[in-house]
Amino acid sequence: MDWNGLFFINSVLFGIGLAMDAFSVSMANGLHETKMKYGRMCLIAGTFGLFQVLMPLLGWAFVHTIAELFTGFQRLIPWISLILLGYIGGKMLLEGLRGEQDSETGSELSRGGLLLQGIATSIDALSVGFTIAEYPWQAAIAEAAIIGTVTFGICMMGLQIGKYFGMKLAGKADILGGVILIGIGLEIFLTGAF
Repeated sequence: MDWNGLFFINSVLFGIGLAMDAFSVSMANGLHETKMKYGRMCLIAGTFGLFQVLMPLLGWAFVHTIAELFTGFQRLIPWISLILLGYIGGKMLLEGLRGEQDSETGSELSRGGLLLQGIATSIDALSVGFTIAEYPWQAAIAEAAIIGTVTFGICMMGLQIGKYFGMKLAGKADILGGVILIGIGLEIFLTGAF
């Protein structure tokens, strides 16, 4: 295992690839909560980044301990993502259709909802643990930290974009955000199941 530029580039590319679902969900969150403060944005992006750090390390640990059990669990990943994002997106969509959101500020995502989003958007990162299985623990931690940092930055951009368009879309933002979350859940399910 060499600590060279290729390792860093590979880690950043892993981060970008893994962060795309979290980016889309961040945009939906920004659409939903247009008056979100910077600290709240950091909390959301930090949650996604933290899960993107933890999941590859958990996958790495599984490979080094109980790999047989993980392969059985891997088939459930698309279903788990579909259920979690479908539930959150469906709830957001219904709120938008019922007009339950204050169009000026949007309702705030609950901590439980944020944790569910973090799990749903990062559960596929467990499989990264397989690809970095030959790394020593120091390199696995470094790779996961880079992935998490990239995810944080990409999610901050997604939140900003979502807030911008959420202000423009006013009352329709929840509907669009809900559709986006359901779509991401379906995309994860379809690509993972087939």
